Amino acid sequence: MIKWAGWIITLCGTGHIIGALTVQKAARHVGTWFSGGLWNEDLADMSPAGAAYWLSLASFGIPLILIGLTVLWLDRRGIIPPAFIGWTLASWTVVDAVVLPFTPWPLFVLACALLLIGTHRAHRNHRDNRSHRDNPAPTTGLPRA
Repeated sequence: MIKWAGWIITLCGTGHIIGALTVQKAARHVGTWFSGGLWNEDLADMSPAGAAYWLSLASFGIPLILIGLTVLWLDRRGIIPPAFIGWTLASWTVVDAVVLPFTPWPLFVLACALLLIGTHRAHRNHRDNRSHRDNPAPTTGLPRA
């Protein structure tokens, strides 16, 4: 579950950036971005190049990729991701669903649910294994020679 959550989060972040650069045509403003064209940009009155920058490279896409890859990295090493990652993304998803209902927020709900359920189960299994190791059940029968 944790691995699936990590992949969904990573793919959504990647999809957002790629979609903004291609489908929304933000990439056509790259020349303006790297020539200093946004240095005096007024956020209250954004130019098309400024809006394209905030929609693509300065969006939440890169942090989502980092979060997703971190979850995958932790999972590969057998480290349980902290639950606050799932809860924070879930809170953010609720706000996104209310403000922009026609976004892929249901996919994030799935990722958050998988992450939270997966971390809960992993903690429970870890706790059960530790308890079993500390208090092993008595063995029955004759010892093997």
